[in-house]
Amino acid sequence: MSVSVDPTTEPTSARPTGNESAEALRPHAEHAFAGELAALAAQDDRPRPARWRLSPWAVATYLLGGVLPDGTVISPKYVGPRRIVEVAVSTLATDRALLLLGVPGTAKTWVSEHLAAAVSGDSTLLVQGTAGTPEEAIRYGWNYAQLLAHGPSRDALVPSPVMRAMADGATVRVEELTRIPADVQDTLITILSEKTLPIPELGQEVQAVRGFSLIATANDRDRGVNELSSALRRRFNTVVLPLPESVEAEVDIVARRVDQIGRSLDLPTAPDGIDEIRRVVTVFRELRAGVTSDGRTKVKSPSGTLSTAEAISVVTGGLALAAHFGDGVLRAGDVAAGVLGAVVRDPAADRVVWQEYLEAVVRERAGWTDFYRACREVSA
Repeated sequence: MSVSVDPTTEPTSARPTGNESAEALRPHAEHAFAGELAALAAQDDRPRPARWRLSPWAVATYLLGGVLPDGTVISPKYVGPRRIVEVAVSTLATDRALLLLGVPGTAKTWVSEHLAAAVSGDSTLLVQGTAGTPEEAIRYGWNYAQLLAHGPSRDALVPSPVMRAMADGATVRVEELTRIPADVQDTLITILSEKTLPIPELGQEVQAVRGFSLIATANDRDRGVNELSSALRRRFNTVVLPLPESVEAEVDIVARRVDQIGRSLDLPTAPDGIDEIRRVVTVFRELRAGVTSDGRTKVKSPSGTLSTAEAISVVTGGLALAAHFGDGVLRAGDVAAGVLGAVVRDPAADRVVWQEYLEAVVRERAGWTDFYRACREVSA
């Protein structure tokens, strides 16, 4: 016997209200970009898979950006190879689950959220993977007051985000899949292969309706933590999100996200801060690669990832310093402490790497004297 899931059994606070407060520190994608999604839907005359809010072409346009026939500008949410986005979107239009794989800071969570927002209009069906994620987070749980009073029943069942997505034909997200214990991960095998979720206590099952899809993210630095079984990995189409190809591409990503975050925090814009953003990005890229951008000097790499996401955090922190303790202009002294904190994760080994980089590269680089002095000051 199959059973439909009534979403009203989930606490009201967990469901989107449709009029998310403007005071939200970080609005969900479907609220933050509601205007763009509405404009795309209004002008999207291409075929849409069952229960999709937009066609696959429009979903890709939403992520990559563009200009619509009526002049509406769609801002890019992901800066990278177009083919990667096209493969990810087309995967969701099939019966395959999507696994976004990459090093930390390659926008896996960001992309998964925007994909869910564009496809289903709801990015809040989310399972956050941790070492303590229980099986109930993927399958279902029980309202124990109802269970003790009346025994197993439909009213006592508490659906997981995965169960709700199956019943509603929506997109569910599973973050940090490889952080979840292996036995809990394998709960997904039947869901992804048979498209059903058995409820043996009730002699029932939930069958996925058309439109159901699952997006998982995994950090490839976590290999060996909880490796996916071969059976589970076969159920996914894997898309690897790379680091930005060039300095300019990464600078553009950082500048855009810092501007978005800054506006939500009422921080001043930093039109004159692009040089500091470029410095932070250059430092991170050179330390990641183990060689300077001109290829002339080899440098040691620290233990941290020095991802694009960390560069965004460093620059946002620098903007806050400039706004509240400076003249509002982003300068070297505002980002130096953040760079140090991102690079030096291991106080012993990483500090040596940083000092060598400062003296061998930053000190000798033309136009970087202020950055060198600021970093020396916070490193002392």
